[in-house]
Amino acid sequence: MAIVKNEKIIKNKLFGTDGIRGTANVEPMTPGTVVKIGQAIGLLLQRKVLASQSPNKKVVIGKDTRLSGYMIEQALSSGLNSMGVYVQLVGPLPTPGIGYLTRTMRASAGIVISASHNAFMDNGIKIFGSDGYKIPESVEKEIERLVNEEDLTKYLPQSREVGRTKRIEDAQGRYIVYAKNTFPLEHTLDGLRIVLDTANGAAYKVAPAIFEELGAEVIQLGDNPNGTNINDKVGALYPAKLVEAVKEFRADVGISLDGDADRVIMCDEKGEIVNGDHILGLCGLFLKEKGLLKNNTLVVTHMSNFGLEKKMKENGIQVSIVGVGDKYVVEEMRKKNLNLGGEQSGHIIFGDHSTTGDGCIAALAVLAVLKESGKKMSELSAGIEDVPQVLINCRVRNRKEISAIPGYTELIEKIDLELKGVGRTFVRFSGTEPVIRILVEGPDKIKINQYAEQIARLLEKELS
Repeated sequence: MAIVKNEKIIKNKLFGTDGIRGTANVEPMTPGTVVKIGQAIGLLLQRKVLASQSPNKKVVIGKDTRLSGYMIEQALSSGLNSMGVYVQLVGPLPTPGIGYLTRTMRASAGIVISASHNAFMDNGIKIFGSDGYKIPESVEKEIERLVNEEDLTKYLPQSREVGRTKRIEDAQGRYIVYAKNTFPLEHTLDGLRIVLDTANGAAYKVAPAIFEELGAEVIQLGDNPNGTNINDKVGALYPAKLVEAVKEFRADVGISLDGDADRVIMCDEKGEIVNGDHILGLCGLFLKEKGLLKNNTLVVTHMSNFGLEKKMKENGIQVSIVGVGDKYVVEEMRKKNLNLGGEQSGHIIFGDHSTTGDGCIAALAVLAVLKESGKKMSELSAGIEDVPQVLINCRVRNRKEISAIPGYTELIEKIDLELKGVGRTFVRFSGTEPVIRILVEGPDKIKINQYAEQIARLLEKELS
């Protein structure tokens, strides 16, 4: 079955699938525009479009380790202060940590300055509501409209009503305690040797503390951020060094986070990669066995491997499939009162603990299964058998409706016919990068490679 996602391009569109993102000092990630974004958020707080538990307008801002984070942090703070909003800066902290602090500090909103897994040249803005969940698309569109169409200076309060900014010094400690409390009290990590890659990113301090304080021996990679080396051949997108280190140090497990630590990829004691599908699968089976998987349902996206769906259904677990992006997974989980969902890329959401993907909490959940079962990581991961899958990312210069490209529909129909119902194609534009993603799945690795290349050649010709 072919699945195609078309996205119409909107002039001056700010938000993608995961907040605002772009190259630092290039629109929209320039100081002037970021100040306006801060003012727009402040105006929505004034108008109570962003609901708050507290009458005081207070926003928590965290970031990863990118050089441009300083610039954007100050611009956002200035915009918010100018609208009478008080700002609390927490410095480098994982994205899910900001969701947690926003909720527990009774803030009106939380903001993360990060471009997640992208290289250091990019940066981004993710916004949480007072409930710790990412803001809905309706609020994103209103921020977009205000920034693009309104003169926000006419809404500025009087001089005596401007806000202030201060730093919160103990934010990292608060997150460490919160994450540790998701691990079962009856277990420790004593005796486990872990290789931990923190991608020179937001979790470089908090992540090792979490696992060490629970008793693990931690060998850390990607723990020397300098502003320009975040995600630079380290982290969840580049697990090769993790694999090598697990083998070299004879570790029990490897854990690799991305730049803002909202996703995780792991590897077993043999150095075999354990991706998000496998993490979801082994945790889903464990929760089902314990009677803790709400409504016996798991939420995944179209990018998840069919092997995961097959294994879940064989064990009485229903699978709900949504669009690509962790916010769509969270929406489905909230709508149907579910507590586990995620993406193959490593965004894993444990709804009983977190409002968004959390790499540290997901890794702790896997380690809890490891401790409870007494099995090795390779044994647990082997329970999920993947159907061969090929993913190609093609860079594009322009976007247009995919189905309107001459010969595209015919090619997809031809491939579907040859797959004979035992495979699928899925093509979509990335919401965070100038690429189009082509996924082909089926039993014959050689054939699906050929199919993916055919689609890629056609689209590159038309879009690059």
